[in-house]
Amino acid sequence: MNKSIVRVKNMSVRFGNFYAVRNVSFDVSHGQIFGFLGANGAGKTTTIRVLCGLLPASSGSVVIDGITFVPGRENDIKWRVGYMSQRFTLYNDLSVGENFDFAAALHMLDDNEYRAQRKKLLDFIGFDRNLKQIVRDLPGGIKQEVALGVALLHNPKIIFLDEPTAGVAPMARVRFWRLIKELSQSGKTIFVTTHYMDEAENCNRIALMRAGELIAIDSPSALKHKTFGDSLYRLRPRHKNASVPDADFVDMWQPYGAGFHLRFKDGVRVAPHLRNLKRDWHIEQIPPSLEDVFIRLVEGQKQ
Repeated sequence: MNKSIVRVKNMSVRFGNFYAVRNVSFDVSHGQIFGFLGANGAGKTTTIRVLCGLLPASSGSVVIDGITFVPGRENDIKWRVGYMSQRFTLYNDLSVGENFDFAAALHMLDDNEYRAQRKKLLDFIGFDRNLKQIVRDLPGGIKQEVALGVALLHNPKIIFLDEPTAGVAPMARVRFWRLIKELSQSGKTIFVTTHYMDEAENCNRIALMRAGELIAIDSPSALKHKTFGDSLYRLRPRHKNASVPDADFVDMWQPYGAGFHLRFKDGVRVAPHLRNLKRDWHIEQIPPSLEDVFIRLVEGQKQ
């Protein structure tokens, strides 16, 4: 088993009487793509800020690459991590080259080291434009690739990506995730938040947050199996007056496209209910998706 590069134990972040994060514990192994999912306000970004050395935890412990977070020594962690988000990573009024120059100055990189690393990263993301181009004029996908390059400039072991592909075109999202996989294969540890469930399928492990608490953590396949087993069905109405199944036997009845996804409660004899429903519905048993897991665990059982 890979040694953990991120270790969080009983971490809480409190602002006054409000807990943004409450008693969260998890490990992330070297080279993993670790997905961090949850609705807005679930505590994802607050957790990332702690792990990047930007915010002290109110209680608990955080260890990044063997370094324990100690207030006043945040830079010990900051040197080991890279960070980018959809909102603020690059300066729009500066050129691509100037953004790289600024990041190099912040990290006090030697000039020769900087230029070699910049060339390596520009080749990695496939950037073939003029470095004098102003960032605001870049297409969204290329802008995020440049932001990834800037975040990697000081060669961090861990890269935190907070909604990196939000608002980016589908093909650009596919390309960006190809880069993420290449980084993971090279030994970098990737910690990513996303609202796109198809992207989350690429993660080795996923943590689900709800109301500041960690409610589930496992591989995508294990999360789907633990949440649904083999009892998920897709129903499409045969006519507009299709009857709804008896709520006493239903664990989940969720609108999905032109139909519904149905899961019966554990212990229910499914066969007779399916026979009754077939009068009004086209029914097929389906494998659950991460979207189904997210809806059931994060949105369907809000506290």
